Amino acid sequence: MQKFAAVKKELIPNSAARRVFGLIGAEMGLIEAEFERQVSSNIQVINYLGDYLRASGGKRIRPALLVLAHHAIDKGERTESVIRMATVMEMLHTATLVHDDIIDNADIRRNRPSVNARFGNQTAVLMGDWLYMSAFETTTLERSLDIIDILTRLTRKMTEGELIQLTRIGRLDISESEYFDILKRKTAYLFSSCCEVGAILGGANEDERDALRAYGMDLGIAFQLSDDILDLTADSKDLGKAAGSDLLEGKLTLPLIYLLEKRPELKPKLEEIMFDGEYRTISREELKSELVSLGLIDSIKQRATSHAEAARKSLAVLGESEYRSSLEEVLSFVTDRTT
Repeated sequence: MQKFAAVKKELIPNSAARRVFGLIGAEMGLIEAEFERQVSSNIQVINYLGDYLRASGGKRIRPALLVLAHHAIDKGERTESVIRMATVMEMLHTATLVHDDIIDNADIRRNRPSVNARFGNQTAVLMGDWLYMSAFETTTLERSLDIIDILTRLTRKMTEGELIQLTRIGRLDISESEYFDILKRKTAYLFSSCCEVGAILGGANEDERDALRAYGMDLGIAFQLSDDILDLTADSKDLGKAAGSDLLEGKLTLPLIYLLEKRPELKPKLEEIMFDGEYRTISREELKSELVSLGLIDSIKQRATSHAEAARKSLAVLGESEYRSSLEEVLSFVTDRTT
């Protein structure tokens, strides 16, 4: 399991990696093995695609949150269920990425050709569907209506978020409230559900379950805010996908919503970027410079930090433990992340 913890050092600061992923290294290793088992099939094409997706890696933050939430409660050991459901969450996340890349016509995911770019849209759609159905089939083994209800609501909200976003593609009149509605549906509810399912498996009472659900929601918001900043400030190699892709795909994120409020004269240039699919009228570096000079990057970072602090306060109902401390440390990683 030391090998697994070492792999994660690039994802969060080294000290946090040793603490968080080292603490749950045994479980994360089991999740990797379970993910490999779950995406295996006697149908050759599914087996091949499953191997391709698994080898693409990823931060594995969502299953890690489920494990940490479980241990932070831990009123009854249910290792098999925890590993199984953590794997389900990673399968759901992977399925959303596969479908998102089709919708966005994305060519790169985690520094490799996306499934749709490598195998075509039809294959990618079906593989995403297969992952969703396999995840729900595995969930039924828990015989928990609570968990099934959570995942059903989650899947509906993620799909609604994608549909709402599609109706906003290419538009520059997105309001801040619309942006956050999409963010919660597409990102934050999954973080929240991971934490809540972990709490349920740990035997949480109602207050503890509510607290971890709220923690996950605020964490997910902070995560996406940081992601939107990185899309405009980080390099493609660090991101594992094309930098500046949100605007090229016609999506207006919070940094650009704020920028247009301050500099409405930039609207025609942003419209051309969306229409042309390239940074021709104004470069990404110029946009970054505008955001920095107006203090908008710092403003959004403060917003992310505010949600991280709200998440930290939610953990107050939990007893002191190294797992609660790790959940707090994850918050620092999210607000300070560079990839």
